[in-house]
Amino acid sequence: MSGTPTYALPGTFLGTLSTDRAARFCVAGIPFDLGTTNRAGARGGPAAIRQASRMLVDGENPTHWRDPKALGLADIGDFALKLGDIEGSLALIEAQAAGLSHLIALGGDHTVTLPLLRALAKRHGPLSLIHFDAHVDTWPDCFGQTFGHGSVFRRAIEEGLVEPRRMVQIGIRSPVEKEVWDWTLGRGVRILEAERVHQDGPAAIAGQIREAVAGGPVYLSFDIDALDPAFAPGTGTPEIGGLATWQAVSILRRLGGLPLVGMDVVEVAPAYDHAEITALAAASVAWEYLSLQPDRA
Repeated sequence: MSGTPTYALPGTFLGTLSTDRAARFCVAGIPFDLGTTNRAGARGGPAAIRQASRMLVDGENPTHWRDPKALGLADIGDFALKLGDIEGSLALIEAQAAGLSHLIALGGDHTVTLPLLRALAKRHGPLSLIHFDAHVDTWPDCFGQTFGHGSVFRRAIEEGLVEPRRMVQIGIRSPVEKEVWDWTLGRGVRILEAERVHQDGPAAIAGQIREAVAGGPVYLSFDIDALDPAFAPGTGTPEIGGLATWQAVSILRRLGGLPLVGMDVVEVAPAYDHAEITALAAASVAWEYLSLQPDRA
């Protein structure tokens, strides 16, 4: 442990000083929460995640012996949005994500995943998807609104952005209409409920994830409400019975070698957080994701 104390580091992700948009890995905040259906406040997520990430700079990840900051990391700030305009903001997000080699996005509500998938699908074709969440997010709409955080993966499947037979959802446990559940399964999506994670354990779940997404480039979308509210109270739609942080980290650490092309961590609402534990969990998810990357592109 040397150099600048963590509390004095810049307020960027992992305290990085680089803002180079041509960096191998770019972190961007997306302070958008117009798509929420319960408690708002995820627009404050990017700032809170960056603040908490400074806890993760004292050395290498001891699982992979890799320092994410040393992989070629830049924090390019927050994406521009169109105030009060969901579809206009989605178009702006897609355009800003399009030219980046590998994006780690800090939400924001889960609606922001849709334009990120649009940008990547234009480059890679339909993606495999690893989706951690309490909710399936395949509702046909959000209380009459076509675009929202509860319908993001319905839109992604309908638009052909993801291949649903290479899509797996982990941690699902919220109330859901049976027709929505059946629609999701009927498209070929694999659902690993939170209770199954508890019963099977991280090693078995990681094996099922790897099996599900085989065959194409992989995107990771991590809604922080996949975690139980005991570990992530600072979110807009908490659901009891979720994953513990150790379970989520243990699963993520077993996903090395997959052809990962991007990720987001979303739905951190710091107004409901306690002692930064939700923001730290989200920062750690992104840190673990970066730790899976090979030393060279």
